[in-house]
Amino acid sequence: MRILFLYDFPIKGGGSGTYIKYLGLRLKERYKDKIAIVLPDKNEVDPGFTQYYVPVKQPPVFIGRPGLEKSKRYAELTNAEIAEMYHAYIMTTIRAVEEFRPDVIHVHHLAVNAWAARFIRSLYGTKLVITSHGSCIQNVTQDRRYFKMSKDALRAANVITAVSGDNKAKILKMFGEEFDAKMRTTPGGIRASMFPSSVKPNILEDIRVRYRIPAGPLVLFSGRLISEKGVEYIIKAAKLIKGHVAIAGAGIEKEKYKQLIKSMGLKNVQLLGYVDHATLVNIYYLADIFVSPSIWDDPMPLTIIEAMAARCSLVVTKKGGIPLAVKDGYNGYFVRPRSSKQIAEKVNKLLADPALRKKMGERARQIVFKKFTWSHVADRFHKVYTGI
Repeated sequence: MRILFLYDFPIKGGGSGTYIKYLGLRLKERYKDKIAIVLPDKNEVDPGFTQYYVPVKQPPVFIGRPGLEKSKRYAELTNAEIAEMYHAYIMTTIRAVEEFRPDVIHVHHLAVNAWAARFIRSLYGTKLVITSHGSCIQNVTQDRRYFKMSKDALRAANVITAVSGDNKAKILKMFGEEFDAKMRTTPGGIRASMFPSSVKPNILEDIRVRYRIPAGPLVLFSGRLISEKGVEYIIKAAKLIKGHVAIAGAGIEKEKYKQLIKSMGLKNVQLLGYVDHATLVNIYYLADIFVSPSIWDDPMPLTIIEAMAARCSLVVTKKGGIPLAVKDGYNGYFVRPRSSKQIAEKVNKLLADPALRKKMGERARQIVFKKFTWSHVADRFHKVYTGI
């Protein structure tokens, strides 16, 4: 089979980009060199992918995204800008279809790229799969200009997938129960080979030295530094946390968080900045607890799955798709959104009980390797593609 992905961002900077890259790599093993991708990114995604560049001046965003700090949000685009982007996706996708001859077009995000795919399907009859990663649905909620064309794209799709049950429920509530029969839930995963059973102590010590992370308990957050991720609440909790708090990531809120740390006089909080993925994996192994204090309906953060694979116990908010991977009292604890007090209480409870922390970490890893690897995800999509 020949699969053509349509994506609306540069590949780096967000969980959906990671989803596409690693799904594509696993599918490439099955389909050999029969994976192509249309996206507004001139950087090579992978040598094995055929790539088509969409000439969009500045890709818009649903929520903040590293590397696109100057981008408009979709809700801020003028009608003319939406039309210009639509045209760019149509023309680039037509060229890709003419040259690559895909059996399936697989669109990631229900946005203008999905509109283009719907148009292409009407011309060529190519089978269509649409995957929502969550934030695209929030965009339709905020700006009804995107509703009718998006619903038309859903009607044209052979299969619609969502990265979590919560994401699926939001789609059905917004667009109607008529789409239930062709919906699937397909969360992301990890590349199993990147998460060995253990990491050599000297590697972890090198990480400590390089990033000047003090010895002792380590509490970690990784992700985009945007308001929706709730990072300020782990910072505010830090004054009560009996350990060191490391925050890995980049984003538009970085300076705000630096000032908050300074104004609170915190000595146990560290902003690591952007960390490349291979190094971040080692930091997961160094950490004792992973905290995800999201205040919005986060579809299914891959950072949580990755932390689980490295045996981190978890303190997270019960938002969006997070409960798909986290079970309260089993592999982590839920806390109320915006509750720094609860974050500190649950973190300290785990820090005070190494046996419980270890048990939760082992359970977390077992869940990931049973349900959340890219091989599992690729198998699901192979069944989707061959079943339409």
